[in-house]
Amino acid sequence: MIVPWARWVPSPNASDREGVEVDAVVLHHISLPPGEFGGGHIEAFFQNRLDPGLHPYFRQIADLRVSAHFLIDRRGGCVQFVDTDRKAWHAGESVLGGVPDVNRFSVGIELEGDEVTPYTELQYQTLERLLGELMRAHPAIRPERIVGHEHVAPGRKRDPGPLFDWDRVREVAGRLGG
Repeated sequence: MIVPWARWVPSPNASDREGVEVDAVVLHHISLPPGEFGGGHIEAFFQNRLDPGLHPYFRQIADLRVSAHFLIDRRGGCVQFVDTDRKAWHAGESVLGGVPDVNRFSVGIELEGDEVTPYTELQYQTLERLLGELMRAHPAIRPERIVGHEHVAPGRKRDPGPLFDWDRVREVAGRLGG
């Protein structure tokens, strides 16, 4: 599924789901460079065109090949990088419900943010709208299968972080999935 109201910026960092049904959403946070928002660096990163000369941190990650299906920026703008019928490379080594390779059966959503900055109201509004679209297009997604990167890669990842309002998102997802 391609969301018609999201800006389409295709990433080459995707592959076939091999017939596996989408039944989960994994929420992440990202800021490039760390702790800084805006600048288009996330899009460049997911398209393998991040300039390592722009920031010392970029030299560490410029050769990584990762993506997500969506990015929700601080102003609530939504960018789609990978069709949800394809596997985006967002969760890395991960397990959900005892099943490894979470990328095969999940949609990855990046929220522009970090562990110390609260997410914006506009980000939550866009996330809620997007979750509604995803749950209609992929009816196997249940509210309890909307998780954080911290839940599928514990000890390795901490996003979307302690400031994320899980109660709000779970309440909305429950209404959408009910």
